[in-house]
Amino acid sequence: QAQLVESGGGSVQSGGSLRLSCAVSEWFYSPYSMAWFRQPPGKERDGVAFIDDEGTTRYADSVKGRFTISQDNTRNTLYLQMNSLKPEDTAMYFCAAVRRRLFFRLLEPTDYNYWGQGTQVTVSS
Repeated sequence: QAQLVESGGGSVQSGGSLRLSCAVSEWFYSPYSMAWFRQPPGKERDGVAFIDDEGTTRYADSVKGRFTISQDNTRNTLYLQMNSLKPEDTAMYFCAAVRRRLFFRLLEPTDYNYWGQGTQVTVSS
């Protein structure tokens, strides 16, 4: 059973940058899909960015042009580079994975069955 562990969260000022990492204990053989989600306090968990084993990426409209998802399977790590951070980006960020390729619903939390414990990102104005 693969385990996912996020790191890289922290507190930054508006306009700053952070890079989140998700270390995977056993990298997934193709096909697979991976994603970053976030959950502000008292709100639902929403998808942020998606990537699959073919390198296809998708982003939530709220982060397009600011966030970049990438993977390094030689390091068993998923990344989320976050630039131009805004206070509304404040949330607990989670990485997730599923051992199949998703086609229509790419950022639906219920489609993923591997989850990390989360890392907190706080952006102050």
